[in-house]
Amino acid sequence: MIQTQNKSNTSGTTKYTLSIQVSLNGLSFCTVNTDGEITALEQDDFGIHLSPEQVLDKIKYTLDHNPNLQYEFDTVEVIYQNDLYTCVPKALFDSESLKDYLKYNIKVLENDFIAYDELDQHEIVIVYIPYTNINNFFFETFGSFTYKHAVTILIDNVLAKEKNSETTKVFVHMNSRSFDLVVTQKGKILLGNSYIYETHEDFLYYVMFAAEQLRLNPEEFQLVFLGDISKNSTAYDIAHKYIRNVGFGSRNKSINISDSLTPIDDHQHFVLLSHF
Repeated sequence: MIQTQNKSNTSGTTKYTLSIQVSLNGLSFCTVNTDGEITALEQDDFGIHLSPEQVLDKIKYTLDHNPNLQYEFDTVEVIYQNDLYTCVPKALFDSESLKDYLKYNIKVLENDFIAYDELDQHEIVIVYIPYTNINNFFFETFGSFTYKHAVTILIDNVLAKEKNSETTKVFVHMNSRSFDLVVTQKGKILLGNSYIYETHEDFLYYVMFAAEQLRLNPEEFQLVFLGDISKNSTAYDIAHKYIRNVGFGSRNKSINISDSLTPIDDHQHFVLLSHF
């Protein structure tokens, strides 16, 4: 389910939607007008790993000082990008057992709020921990808003594209200092996980280790890059040395981006631009 928080809003209807992707390493956002045109698309890479409190300060500053955010937004959507999640088969899911799903993968504190997104079409539930202080800020600032986990959007779009596929593919969604790995085989998900890495050798190790555990042959499977990466990047080069079939993916739907913005490739900002 898409998580929603509501607060009475008497300020009237506006013409813009704000979508903001939040991680401890950076922010990215886009604004969309009523015609479905993307009027702003920006990314702020912090360069270091911040605390949720420091990230909130960054969000406040950006909202106060960025001229592209000086609107009264009718719709606000927050996407959380972190590794505080797990994928649960719908048949095994119980909303009363959220902590149990996470406790073997991450440290869950007593006062942590746990949310979940349901991918009914794929029979998967993403259980995760959003940043409560950031949720509270958006509630106090905008009233009604929705939030979900980035991997929810990633898996939903990947499986929708691969539903009729007969091949095995390893999707790597690159973020600042981390990446999400989604492995599919014949349209079904085999693995969904996220990794923090320091060097490109670390990145390659995680990809190859996952392939080995799933008994995938690097001469046979397809590695599909999404997100913050280009063909000139070191990550692309090092992957291509050890994996035969390496390429880039694309969004399932075309986007309408303003002529005033710099054109982007189909794999860039994949999560941020794939949920409209």
